[in-house]
Amino acid sequence: MFRRKLTALDYHNPSGFDCKDETEFRNFIVWLEDQKIRHYKIEDRGNLRNIPSSGWPKSFEQYLQDVNCPFTVEERQESVDWLLGLAVRLEYGDNGSPVEKYKNCPQATATEAEKPSDPLIHLDSSNPDFKAGVLGLASLLKIQRHDDYLVMLKAIRILIQERLTPEAIAKASQSKEGLPVALDKHILGFDTGGLLGGVWPSHCVKICSRPVGDKSAQRKQDATLNEAAQILRLLHIEELRDLQTRINEAIVAVQAVIADPKTDHRLGKVGR
Repeated sequence: MFRRKLTALDYHNPSGFDCKDETEFRNFIVWLEDQKIRHYKIEDRGNLRNIPSSGWPKSFEQYLQDVNCPFTVEERQESVDWLLGLAVRLEYGDNGSPVEKYKNCPQATATEAEKPSDPLIHLDSSNPDFKAGVLGLASLLKIQRHDDYLVMLKAIRILIQERLTPEAIAKASQSKEGLPVALDKHILGFDTGGLLGGVWPSHCVKICSRPVGDKSAQRKQDATLNEAAQILRLLHIEELRDLQTRINEAIVAVQAVIADPKTDHRLGKVGR
């Protein structure tokens, strides 16, 4: 509760301060007056420094009145917070306060070592050895060739990260039993072919002046494309279902933290 103000005042234990501990509380008040507030003269702080005294609460009550604190001795947390605010105001409001030494500090910037960078940027893509190595890896991993060797190398990196890491290999080794799917029973929703009932659409006729060719071969090719498109769509749906499962798991995990109602049957209500 008081950690930030205690840290600003360089208190020795800002995270572990407990104002409910009587001895620690009294020592803290003495430290606050001696080091930060300094409302009393040194010779007038005797009663406040007499920590074991049974009359210390009355001395503290008088101290709160002298510094014009709006809270009483019984309101310990509130009075401590107010005294800390007063100490911070006095500490950083004086001329030549610790704030002055930070005014002319240069703005912190990230060093070259701290700046994130892609290691592929620093590679010389025109080096013959580099080209030969990338081509060898692409051929080994059966990756499509590209004019830009850096693009090929990025594709190799993605493939290795997704398929050849220990986690990916372990996941791939897990056998999945699926059910056979009849592709002809699944409607694709669009047609990848150019023939509609064996006739080219009018807009295609206007654009293309070449002969149509063998219509039977064209229909066979269209059927193959449609089948491939159906397979890709089913695989995409499977990925979406896996994504939905992960989203549901994340929602359940969050709800386990923020949605934990405590039920009190005696009160006849649900809630914290």
